[in-house]
Amino acid sequence: MSAETAVVEEVKEKKSEPLFSKKNQKLMSNPLDIDNPITVQVLGICSALAVTTQMKPAFVMSLGLTIVTASSNVAISMMRNTIPSRIRIIVQLAVVSLWVILVDQVLKAYVYDVSKQLSVFVGLIITNCIVMGRLEAFAMGNKPWPSFLDGLGNGLGYGMILMTLAVVRELFGAGSLWGFKVFATLGIPYQGNGLMLLPAGACILLGVIIWVQRTMNGYRESH
Repeated sequence: MSAETAVVEEVKEKKSEPLFSKKNQKLMSNPLDIDNPITVQVLGICSALAVTTQMKPAFVMSLGLTIVTASSNVAISMMRNTIPSRIRIIVQLAVVSLWVILVDQVLKAYVYDVSKQLSVFVGLIITNCIVMGRLEAFAMGNKPWPSFLDGLGNGLGYGMILMTLAVVRELFGAGSLWGFKVFATLGIPYQGNGLMLLPAGACILLGVIIWVQRTMNGYRESH
């Protein structure tokens, strides 16, 4: 690096925005609402339908994807200027795979029952459209801190929808929340709604959530 380039970089660093500027705050808040990865970008639908019959696996899946997305974003952002364009996807997959393996091993060590419930869906985080999309669309062109916030925000946005689905499906499907029998404790006879425990029920529920969220934001399809 030449002396002139070093001076330019130093000036840029001095002019860098605050850690929690309005722009950075939007990286966290937008994925929760107007740019949600599931309800707006329509990504990560498969896992949203498959792991939300109970709150516990949905929470663990949300936490795992958030960790992978935020960590991978930071790693790729730090290496972005050294990754050859022709192999960038391979590098991104390698980084994501590393974090997914770490998360999977931790789950197997400490919450083995949940790990079995999640089955292949933890491993499929490697090719999750949300993770790969943020690496390609954001981390490859931004600094580590904004990339971390972007990954964290998208992970939380994903988790918010998963937990919403899980609460409704477990409560009305099995009459419980986090394994606690709510209706039985209240003395209310409730046999459960089998539809809520089926992928079809989750699909209907997710469609309703997408409809409500987009309607509230005045979303219109472009033609």
